[in-house]
Amino acid sequence: MKTELIRNILSLKAENQPVELSGWVRTKRDSKNLVFLQVNDGSCFSSIQLTFDREKGISPETEDTLKKITTGTSVVAKGILTVSPGKGQAVEVLTENIKILGEAPAETYPLQKKNHTFEFLRENAHLRARTNTFGAVARIRSQMAYALHTFFQEQGFQYVHTPIITTSDAEGAGEMFQVTTLDLKALAEKAVSAGNKGMQPEKAASLIDYSKDFFGKPANLTVSGQLEAETYATALSRVYTFGPTFRAENSNTTRHLAEFWMCEPEMAFYDLKDNMDTAEAFVKHLLNWALTKCREDMEFFDQRIQKGLIETLTNVVNSEFIRITYTDAVKELEKHNGNFEFKAYWGCDLQSEHERYLTEQIFKKPVIVTDYPKEIKAFYMKLNEDGKTVRAMDVLVPGLGEIIGGSQREESYDKLLSRITELGLKPEDYWWYLDLRKFGSVPHSGFGLGFERLLLYVTGMSNIRDVIPYPRAPKLADF
Repeated sequence: MKTELIRNILSLKAENQPVELSGWVRTKRDSKNLVFLQVNDGSCFSSIQLTFDREKGISPETEDTLKKITTGTSVVAKGILTVSPGKGQAVEVLTENIKILGEAPAETYPLQKKNHTFEFLRENAHLRARTNTFGAVARIRSQMAYALHTFFQEQGFQYVHTPIITTSDAEGAGEMFQVTTLDLKALAEKAVSAGNKGMQPEKAASLIDYSKDFFGKPANLTVSGQLEAETYATALSRVYTFGPTFRAENSNTTRHLAEFWMCEPEMAFYDLKDNMDTAEAFVKHLLNWALTKCREDMEFFDQRIQKGLIETLTNVVNSEFIRITYTDAVKELEKHNGNFEFKAYWGCDLQSEHERYLTEQIFKKPVIVTDYPKEIKAFYMKLNEDGKTVRAMDVLVPGLGEIIGGSQREESYDKLLSRITELGLKPEDYWWYLDLRKFGSVPHSGFGLGFERLLLYVTGMSNIRDVIPYPRAPKLADF
């Protein structure tokens, strides 16, 4: 029973041609002689109006069907596409036949014709994509993923699928979800028994025999695909990975998720400048795609979610990004420390308020900050000659702050080994990563873009849990 998408029907010139469509009823208006249904199938923001004219005759079966239709009912309908006399719509369907596919009883269907809070919709995440806001978010998410692939494919990058399960901590922060097949209940019982027999708590770890675990050693969900992507960059020159990553950070804020998607390109023979050029072009490509390919949804976000959103994104697309070192950026921020909750000083990790002040007040355009202190950046970033800073770069945009973080990677075996040891990491956990520096090592760079963070920026939504289909956060994994 394949029917035409409403998006395609709305693009047609009305010439009294027959059409067949399906979707879910948003609203029903019933007057003396006319019945109007607004039907949406999710293919676009707009709904299409189905009109029933009693003066032209409606069969008893159709009248009975119309009485059963409520908000949320799924239907399939046939009719004639004609010019609409109503305001705000170019065409409508003079409906000849309609059939209910699935009822949505008004007394139990959660999404009635009224405003629902985002909190309420999060509690009904299995249905929220049927609303205007979350339907638009879903379409933008799909288009941004397509735009992401388009950019890299057109630049000669290869798409690499990096593992979700790993034994390496790419960030060195230790905030990872452990993956195990060991019987935790049995281990707990064993620990209680050992304790009753006098075993001291500090020896309890010896009760865990990882040789009996699935992978034979501790394994975790990945926090990043970067390290594995680097192995392919040193063989294929330019690669990118795009997939889910996981952080066991016990943070219950509007900016944190436990499961989120990351896009991470890695490029051999690229230095820091090349990295910045690619990141700037990438951001502009994504925002321009949203503005041109998703105009109807973007206009909704601009009108209903964040006023001025389209203007903000357009300005970023048309701007030349400022490039400034961390040291110079801090000097500028120190002049305005009275405006900040957290004072800026050399060695501090820039806060969101600092990043936004740089882009919105000082430079009034996007900014790329480079050469951060090594103490606040990851072990794999290339050391500068001063021994104090690394060739890192963060891309900051007005209205958000950091949207991309990256660096030139350390290509020296000795220097990388020294950093790993200095930070208390185990070199044996990174033996294969170190091998890349022993065999045909080359200068290389890369960056990461948090996909949900991009979506927050593009849509103007304020809570990161509202730009992913099913959010995962502390105490939240219900759907």
